[in-house]
Amino acid sequence: MDKKEVQEQVIGVVAKVLKMDASAISQDANFIFDLGADSMQSLELIAGFEEEFNIEMDEDKAQAVQTVSDAVEFIHSYL
Repeated sequence: MDKKEVQEQVIGVVAKVLKMDASAISQDANFIFDLGADSMQSLELIAGFEEEFNIEMDEDKAQAVQTVSDAVEFIHSYL
């Protein structure tokens, strides 16, 4: 899976969890500061990424994932 595919799926998960239009989510968007995710939604994002990509994210490393591009990089390197 290439980075573009990972990015599209990450944005899809973010849009679903945060109930927003995918076109409003930029690659540089911070989940908390730009997209308004609270702590519960941050956990839902991690669970969503795990389910979407069939992976298990280490909790400490997952906490470092704060932007869409962070998530894409983390997941792409994991795959």
